[in-house]
Amino acid sequence: MTATIVVVAFAVMLILGTPIAFVLGLAGVIALIGSSGTSLLMLVPQQIFSGMNSFVLMAIPFFILAGELMNASGITKKIVNLSNALVGRMKGGLGHVNIVANVIFATMSGAAVAAVAGLGTILIPSMEESGYDKSYACALTASASVIGPTIPPSIPMV
Repeated sequence: MTATIVVVAFAVMLILGTPIAFVLGLAGVIALIGSSGTSLLMLVPQQIFSGMNSFVLMAIPFFILAGELMNASGITKKIVNLSNALVGRMKGGLGHVNIVANVIFATMSGAAVAAVAGLGTILIPSMEESGYDKSYACALTASASVIGPTIPPSIPMV
C-alpha cells in the first residue's frame, strides 16, 4: 500500500513539474511516514549531522583556502612560470603548462577544487589571450585538476 502511494505521489509531482530533487525528497518522506509513522523521521537530522561530522569534509574548505592564499601571495604565478620554462616551448605549450602547473599545485594543495580556484584565474585568461577557445581552456583546467586527489596530501589520503 505504501509503495503504491509513493509511486503515485512521485508520478503526480513529476507531472506537475516539481523539480526532481524535491520529488525524490518528498517521495522518501512519504515512504518513511507511510512505513512507520513519524518515528523514522527522527533519524533524518541525526544522519545529516553524522554525515557532516567528518575530518575529510572539514579539510575541503581549508584546501580551497590554501589555493586562494597561494593565488593571493603570487605562488601560483611562479608555478605557471616554472611550468612554462619546462614545457612552454612545445607545440600547444600553454596546454602543457596548464597540466604541469596543476600537477605541481596538486602536490601542495591536494584538492581539485583548490587547483581550479588557484590556477583557473590565471591560466584561463592567459589561454584565451593566446588564442585558445574559452570552453577548451576551462575543460583542460578542470580535467587537469582531477590529478590532485591522486597525489598526497589529498582529501582521499586524509
